[in-house]
Amino acid sequence: MIAENILHIKERLPEGVQLVAVSKLKPVEDIMEAYRAGQRAFGENYATELRDKAAVLPKDIEWHFIGHLQGKQLKYYIPFVSMIHGVDSVEHLEEVEKAAAKAGRVVDVLLQVHVAQEETKFGFVPEELENFQFVRICGVMGMASNTSDEERVRADFRHIRKVFDTLKAGPFAGKPEFKEVSMGMSHDWPVAVEEGSTLVRLGTSIFGARNYPVKS
Repeated sequence: MIAENILHIKERLPEGVQLVAVSKLKPVEDIMEAYRAGQRAFGENYATELRDKAAVLPKDIEWHFIGHLQGKQLKYYIPFVSMIHGVDSVEHLEEVEKAAAKAGRVVDVLLQVHVAQEETKFGFVPEELENFQFVRICGVMGMASNTSDEERVRADFRHIRKVFDTLKAGPFAGKPEFKEVSMGMSHDWPVAVEEGSTLVRLGTSIFGARNYPVKS
């Protein structure tokens, strides 16, 4: 079923939109089924779980960290992670910079755009996004409001895309690596794609809702 779900989703995704299979709390057997179906990008929320899975799964998997960033846990995945989604403060950027420098590699990150019913904000100013040597800012990520109102969801995604376009025309002008807009999950990804997403993070629609116990 996992393989069939992936193939069905990929048939619907436009060219240029990447599928990140959210495999948090799923056993390695499920990830391998997705892998055998051709999926290579997987998203994890928990640092030690990501570390442990990466140790036993194929080395060509592209790991995305999509959970809450905690500086003391960066050491578990900085040496191999492909992209960190949702860096929402300069302090977190600095923590990633320090850990990446220690690991001797440049790490791709996405800046998080916070969207809420009553408040819309972006937590950075352009001057704060400069002078990083081991962090490569590749775009933005965001989540729509938790509502069944599709127009509200669409407006949120439109705002996230607008933030990206503004940054792309401003401080990231001429930087080809700044190209990703990560938005859209299992319940709203078609709308996200219509509004300009380049990365969708899907878990339930691939793996189902079954979880197994894991320490975060």
